[in-house]
Amino acid sequence: MEKPGYRPRVIDALVERYLGAFGAVEIAGTMWSGKTWTSEEHGNSEISLVSRQARALAEVDPAAVLEGVQPRVIDEWQDVPEIWDEVRKAVDEGAGRRGMFILTGSSSPHSGTTHHSGAGRIARLRMWPMTLLESGMSDGSVSLSALFDGEFQRGPVETSLESLARSICRGGWPAAIDLPDEGAMLIPDGYLDALVTASEGKAAMQSADLRALMTSLARNIGSAATQDTLAKDVFQVEAATATQRQAVAEGVRYLEQHYVVSPMPGWDAPIKSPRRLRLKPRRVFADPSLPASLLGMSPKRLMENMQVFGQLFEEMCLRDLSVYVQSMSQVATSPVRYYRDSDGLEVDAIIELKDGRWAGIEIKLGANKAEAAEKSLLRLAKKVAANPAARNPEPSFLAVLTGRTDFKYQTESGVYVFPLTCLAP
Repeated sequence: MEKPGYRPRVIDALVERYLGAFGAVEIAGTMWSGKTWTSEEHGNSEISLVSRQARALAEVDPAAVLEGVQPRVIDEWQDVPEIWDEVRKAVDEGAGRRGMFILTGSSSPHSGTTHHSGAGRIARLRMWPMTLLESGMSDGSVSLSALFDGEFQRGPVETSLESLARSICRGGWPAAIDLPDEGAMLIPDGYLDALVTASEGKAAMQSADLRALMTSLARNIGSAATQDTLAKDVFQVEAATATQRQAVAEGVRYLEQHYVVSPMPGWDAPIKSPRRLRLKPRRVFADPSLPASLLGMSPKRLMENMQVFGQLFEEMCLRDLSVYVQSMSQVATSPVRYYRDSDGLEVDAIIELKDGRWAGIEIKLGANKAEAAEKSLLRLAKKVAANPAARNPEPSFLAVLTGRTDFKYQTESGVYVFPLTCLAP
């Protein structure tokens, strides 16, 4: 159902690819990221369980909401979890038919509310708010896929810290795309209010504590904050109790179930390395405007606080990288990871493909930090090359992803340097 005014998304091609391979596709992601609009673009009929009447029908007769021209869009299916099993059954009975249903969900259902995983029948796609490419802030002149093939075009670029600060605070919310800054920056505030209000009676934490937890996660962005650290923040104590740590664990789980934050796992070159499991995951927000709102940051305040600016810029880069990598072929499970070792070496993002190819990316707000970032990347490459257990000892590429720079270029050592406002899948 082609919708007037629909702005194309990176995920569009992926949805079509998956509809051609599976009986049903679930598009899951945070509220207000554009899941419904995208689903409607690829579907031929629709029912939304946001409607009380439709939800009541689904609760009485889940199979009834499946009736309609296919692909049939079932919006916010998780409000009636039994629909999942009905879709799976319909796909089984479809005897190999593809592209029958598109499900959308702003949260994952609680464990035990569905009887079947849907494996092999229902494919899952993750959706984020809009990237800079999708919102028109990136010229798309540097392709992530092309970098894996050694293709890169040097040249001058125009970048602006002020523009980046605005993009962070506005966020990638489709509903804000045509709004002036003052209106656009109300969207993340409204999102957080809606999330906290909806959590009452559903989350294990009180709504005030849930907001405090999100604020603590925002304060600790860029680090693998422990439950103890978060609990001290939330409950304002010097020493957190086991009960308080458990409450924080359940609160984080609630936020992950609603795609507000996502775990970003650690990486090591050997595919079976236990370090992949032992490194605590970092938690990345679905959109940089959420931690910006929680921390009370405006574009002006960001320009006055380069440390926070840099941290939120990294969140924006990780959002865009996650979207772009997902659209590539040969994507591994958890394809965007981070690296940290006992020698103090850290690399912001590692992209890993199923065939073993990998790339290391350092994120810096200004190109003046590119030299230090280059040293970290080369140090990582040297370590991996010296590891006999490494699946692939040589990176496909190393890059510094920047905010402010006048050129996109390649250093003598082969490291690419380019701004986020040039990046594309």
